[in-house]
Amino acid sequence: MAEIIAALVAFQHTNVYWVMLVFFGFYPVFSAIVWLITSVIYFTRKERLSEEKEADLYALPDPTPMVSVLIPTYCEEKVIEFTLEGALRIDYPNFEVVVVDDGSTDGTVARITPYVESGRVRLIQKTVNEGKAMALNDALLCLNGEIVLTIDADAVVDTRILRYLVPHFSSARVAAVTGNPRVSNRRTLLSKIQLIEFTSIVGLLRRAQRVWGRIQTVSGVVVAFRKKALFDVGLFDPSMATDMYWRLQKRFWDIRYEPKGLVWMQVPETLGAFFKQRKRWAIGLGQVLRSHLGILLHKKNLRQWPVAYESVLSILWSFCFVILTSLWIFSYAIGIPPVGAHPIPNFWGMMIASVCITQLTAGVILDRHYDRSVLAYAPYTVLYPLLYWAITSIIAFFYTPVGLLRRRPEVTLWKTERT
Repeated sequence: MAEIIAALVAFQHTNVYWVMLVFFGFYPVFSAIVWLITSVIYFTRKERLSEEKEADLYALPDPTPMVSVLIPTYCEEKVIEFTLEGALRIDYPNFEVVVVDDGSTDGTVARITPYVESGRVRLIQKTVNEGKAMALNDALLCLNGEIVLTIDADAVVDTRILRYLVPHFSSARVAAVTGNPRVSNRRTLLSKIQLIEFTSIVGLLRRAQRVWGRIQTVSGVVVAFRKKALFDVGLFDPSMATDMYWRLQKRFWDIRYEPKGLVWMQVPETLGAFFKQRKRWAIGLGQVLRSHLGILLHKKNLRQWPVAYESVLSILWSFCFVILTSLWIFSYAIGIPPVGAHPIPNFWGMMIASVCITQLTAGVILDRHYDRSVLAYAPYTVLYPLLYWAITSIIAFFYTPVGLLRRRPEVTLWKTERT
């Protein structure tokens, strides 16, 4: 034990420890300030528009392009009818609704059949479950639309979603436009915190990344693609979870964010379901970085550098969080106060928490224009840095290296627990 204590004390006086300590305290403040400034710039330029400018921005081209609303499913009997009803109510003059079922073993197909028999929905039925990527690839060959809106089977889209997403494709280089996912199930504490996350982290970061010039990834729950662009990059890779958007941008296609493109989705309500989702996300990010981090060596990909660096720094911060916190807990357990830490939040700890809560509050304020009810959940922002950081950092610590070090054989169609 004496040797362990001596090594622990010695490590806390090394340059490595102090670099980790400074980065651990500085990065959340720096990143929050950058996100705040750039997201406000986006909001000012793109969301605070006069009625005349907004009418011009969202004017549909003439003739209106055909859109295929594609819904991949796997054992979604509890929710698929809500999703179909929402899709069929879309206010747009030229679209079709297509479901690709990936070998469901429950009553999903039976729920879809009446819509197919009435001629309102087309069904592509696979007999073998091969995962979401393969389901999308197989369906793309059967679609009539030049633009494809993909939505998850637990999502209900706003009726005007295509009127907000389609005008972006008037620019020939736009390959994809992601919408603004809103959390519909708000019964548990975990789901309420995720509501704040999608409002104040995901929404804020998408705005910021549009100002930077590139988007790291989009929510698969709702995104519109130019079909030509998908074929240009070789369609979806079944062994990679989220690299489509990096491949598109490496080919100099543009990806945009449209906050008015609303969709209501379900999030995990239990720690088990949440863990599985974030594990998948962490592995996916690791895969993407392993495959595409070489962009930092090429100036032609300069606009993607901020996204790549932000991804790497976020992972490094998660590692610092887990390593330093574990070290501090162990130090206190053996009666040695660690260097640079205190059980009662000090000035810098309060600074980090204050900046984080300011960022979260700003996200709520910006998104209140699209979902007034989110204001009632603003008090839950205080739980985000206390609870959420720890959970997500631990998951990133253990599972991002999995994606960095090995390639998974396939990505299956994941679904949350339906309510």
